[in-house]
Amino acid sequence: MKVGFLGTGLMGAPMVERLVTAGVPTIAYNRTAAKLNALREIGAEITGDPREAIESSTCLVLMLTNAAAIEDVLGLNAENSSLSDRTIIQMGTIGPSESKAILDRVTAKGGEYLEAPVLGSIPEAKTGKLLVMVGSTETQFQKWSGLLNHFGSEPMWIGEVGTASAVKLALNQLIASLTGAFAMSLAFLERQDVDIEKFMAILRQSALYAPTFDKKLARMLDRNYENPNFPTKHLLKDVNLFLEEAGKENITLFPLEGVREILRKAIEQGWSEADYSALYSAF
Repeated sequence: MKVGFLGTGLMGAPMVERLVTAGVPTIAYNRTAAKLNALREIGAEITGDPREAIESSTCLVLMLTNAAAIEDVLGLNAENSSLSDRTIIQMGTIGPSESKAILDRVTAKGGEYLEAPVLGSIPEAKTGKLLVMVGSTETQFQKWSGLLNHFGSEPMWIGEVGTASAVKLALNQLIASLTGAFAMSLAFLERQDVDIEKFMAILRQSALYAPTFDKKLARMLDRNYENPNFPTKHLLKDVNLFLEEAGKENITLFPLEGVREILRKAIEQGWSEADYSALYSAF
C-alpha cells in the first residue's frame, strides 16, 4: 500500500517522516514545492501534482489548511475527477458540517472518507505522540488504526464523521480561551508590578492551573513568538470555525468573540505567522 500525503506544512512534514521511517511507501505533495525538499532527502517520493499522488495511492492522508483547500486538491469541483477505490483520511481542522459535506462529495466520486484530526503540535508530530480522534464507521476505524498508530499510539474512535471534527474544534476553542484568559491576567499583574513568579507559585498549586500556562509563560514575558508550533492566523481560523458551527446550535458565544478580537488585534500588529502566544502583546 502506498500512502499519498497531501499537505506537508508544519505538521504534515514530520508526519510524512514518521511514515517513511516506518517503511511505509509515501508520495508527498505540497502547494509550496520548497517544503518538499527535506522529504525527498529522507526517501519520500514527491510530486508537484496532487493528481499524481491520488492516482498512485490507495490511501490519501490530508493535512491541509481548510475545507476549500481540500476541495481544490482532491478535485471535488471538477466534473471528470474520480476517487474510485481511494480512501481519504482528513486530519486537519475543519468544521463538522464541512467534513460531512466532503464525505458526501468523496462518496459521490467513488471514494471512502473518514476524519482523524489531531491534538498536539510539532514535537508530538515528530515523536508520534499526537492525540488522534477518529470520525468514521467502526469498520473503517478498525481497518485504518494501524496507519494512524504512526501518528499517535492510541487513536480514539469518537463516532460518525463530524463528531471528531466537533471534538477537535472544542479543544481548539479551549486553547484560545485558556491562553487568552491567562494572558489577560498576566498583563494585569505586570501593570500592577506584581512578581509574576509568586503569582505562578500560587497558580500551580491551585485547581485553576493548566500546563499550557507554563508552556507559554516565557514566550509572553520575553515577547518571543518566533518559531511557532501553531501560528496566530491558524488559531484565529479555528476560532472562526467554532463560532460558525456553534452559532448554528444557538450557543452563547460572546466570551469567545472577545478572544477573536484579541487575535485579530495581534494579527494587525504583525503577529500572523508568529506563535499564538503573541495575543499577549495584543493585551
